[in-house]
Amino acid sequence: MTHAGTNTTLSAWFQRATHKLADIKGASTSSLLAKPDYKPSSISSPFNVKSSSMTVQQAAARAVAVFCGSSTGNQPAFLHAANSLGKAMAEAGRPLVYGGGSAGIMGAVSGAVLEAGGDVTGVVPYAMVAAGGEVSQTQENRRPPLMLKQKGREKIVVNSMHERKAEMARSSCGFVGLPGGYGTFEEVLEVVCWSQVGIHSKPVLVVNVLNFWNPLRELVRNGIENGFINARNEALLQFVEGPADLSEHESFDWGKATLEALDKWQGVQAGGFYDWTLRKEGKTEDDTLGAV
Repeated sequence: MTHAGTNTTLSAWFQRATHKLADIKGASTSSLLAKPDYKPSSISSPFNVKSSSMTVQQAAARAVAVFCGSSTGNQPAFLHAANSLGKAMAEAGRPLVYGGGSAGIMGAVSGAVLEAGGDVTGVVPYAMVAAGGEVSQTQENRRPPLMLKQKGREKIVVNSMHERKAEMARSSCGFVGLPGGYGTFEEVLEVVCWSQVGIHSKPVLVVNVLNFWNPLRELVRNGIENGFINARNEALLQFVEGPADLSEHESFDWGKATLEALDKWQGVQAGGFYDWTLRKEGKTEDDTLGAV
């Protein structure tokens, strides 16, 4: 069991990838780094690498962080999209990183990944573990308990909600937002903000089931129109669209559409005004996410 206050930064899938690559290459990670021609890449680039020739860093970069609600919402299409995405991720060999638990949309997407044979890592604040599980914000009742040793759902326990987001970002190379509430809105917008100021350069997508995310698109455009957002930065957040006929959203292949959008993502040139490796007292740190 992971103890309170600890932050396990290596999930099981990352360890397996490390061992597999060492066997394939016939060399350890340290020996690879010692080669003069070895150039480690950013965790966010390239995104659509093939597993047969990945470095350790690129293997970690195949995971996708999914932000979504701990409630199911009131439309069947929301659960369908979560199941579709989870199944597609497993089939594509893309591990899921999410907020832990087995309730709501979160439970649906993680369950679909596991059912299709994929890897799942949940990142959970200790307060939720100590309380026995997350509380539904719509029904105000206790959700199924958070089981740290639940088969298939690896758990990373952190101290705070903010550490939760930072750890999810470290463990993945892209972000997908499914329908959710305030927590989901905040998570999506924060990683977009990190893109804007140059902390990372990872894709951020929202799955626009039943036009759920249309108000966010209008909010962004309103910010541009009123001089608060640079027009080029509208592309930092991309929308995965379904059929024009909303009745087809309950059967549409959202997983395929989302992964295709991730694979085609080309990146956006955002602000390069800051060096996020700098720390106080002249110190530096390679992990730019240490600045969040």
